[in-house]
Amino acid sequence: MVDPSLRPGWPASLSWGPVELHPPRRRDAEEWSRVRLANEAWLAPWEPTAVGPWAARHTPGAYRAMRRAVLRRAAMGLSLPFVVRVEGRFAGQVTIDNVVRGALRSGNLGYWMDRAVAGRGLGSLAVALVCDHAFGPARLHRLQADIRPENAPSRGLVRRLGFRHEGLLRRYLDIDGDWRDHDTFALLAEDAPGGVVARWRSRVPR
Repeated sequence: MVDPSLRPGWPASLSWGPVELHPPRRRDAEEWSRVRLANEAWLAPWEPTAVGPWAARHTPGAYRAMRRAVLRRAAMGLSLPFVVRVEGRFAGQVTIDNVVRGALRSGNLGYWMDRAVAGRGLGSLAVALVCDHAFGPARLHRLQADIRPENAPSRGLVRRLGFRHEGLLRRYLDIDGDWRDHDTFALLAEDAPGGVVARWRSRVPR
């Protein structure tokens, strides 16, 4: 059994207004499959290259296998995986992966959202909630987000939350069938002294 002190801040559930986040649950399989299948055109350009058709990789059984893998990593303190719900409905995922402790205390941020809820600021809120959790209970110092230059909505999301552009990673990841450049953005705990959700709230039109 892994020492719980090696995975501070996990497991956890987070919420603000209509947005809730919780660890992946077995009973989420059907909803995950439905949302992922409906969002193929929206998501595929930004996803790692994989073998086999999208439909075969997004069955309820595929979700259950993915869930087992990510929860194993979470139990070892290597990941903080969250499902996003908006008004009770499955709407995406936010994950901090490749968590490193010691002197670095860093993690890589990744996320995807259902196109049906895009444009309402709720994806930004979900990411902000996870960032505050990472810098608080999870005791991380740095979050890094690597985003394709062509992905304007995702670049806009991290910039709104205070992430700073740190450089270009050439042919960094095998995405959608080829090695793709990525811009790397980072947010440090001291960049958001009042909290990332507070920054999100300050930018939401009233």
